[in-house]
Amino acid sequence: MDEDQIRKNCRVYKDAVDKYYDGNGLILYASKAFSCMQIYRIMAQEGLGIDVVSGGELYTALKAGFPASNLHFHGNNKSDAELRQAVECGIGAVVIDCLDEIERLNAICVEKERQMPVLLRVKPGVDAHTHEFISTGHNDCKFGFGIEDGQVYEAARLLRACRGLDFCGLHCHIGSQVFLKEPFGVAADVMIRLLAELRRDGYNLRELILGGGFGVKYMPEDKPVPVSEMVEYLGKAVR
Repeated sequence: MDEDQIRKNCRVYKDAVDKYYDGNGLILYASKAFSCMQIYRIMAQEGLGIDVVSGGELYTALKAGFPASNLHFHGNNKSDAELRQAVECGIGAVVIDCLDEIERLNAICVEKERQMPVLLRVKPGVDAHTHEFISTGHNDCKFGFGIEDGQVYEAARLLRACRGLDFCGLHCHIGSQVFLKEPFGVAADVMIRLLAELRRDGYNLRELILGGGFGVKYMPEDKPVPVSEMVEYLGKAVR
């Protein structure tokens, strides 16, 4: 691995977010791509946050000295042990992926007398024009809560009654290897509308994560959009 190139890539993302989000955005590195202590140290030094999807990734990040407050715990199959680990470490947020996770995490937080910030993973119903195996934002996706079928509203109602959880925002991920800007704009429209609707209903939502993997050049015919251009487009869509 080329550390200089990794750092350059981090700065391209961070500089674009600082420019197009007026310093109000945070890049989250998905550590499932490559999880080792030195990667976590680099991300901390470059000012990025981290997505972890397992107790092992969380342990490794903390062992490397990564600040817990900049960690988000994702995944659709978190164990009670992993949720307990996240609560005890005081991580920045947990991204909720299913209804039973709400009840299990709340019970742990109440037991520990702590409150955990949580986001709901939403299916925005967006076709990212990518391979079906790495497309994660459509309505039939197994990850997250649907809007059309009312799942996201049911989850929000459950969260309102959970004194151990702070429902702070929404998250979506439309897929990986996305070579078009437009699906990100459509997802932003859907998610901002949902955010506004839930805020009108009294939910104090203040964080929005618009996830997805920007395409990279694997084949000669691949033409990825530059990162800065993608982030600029998404920033305009959000505003």
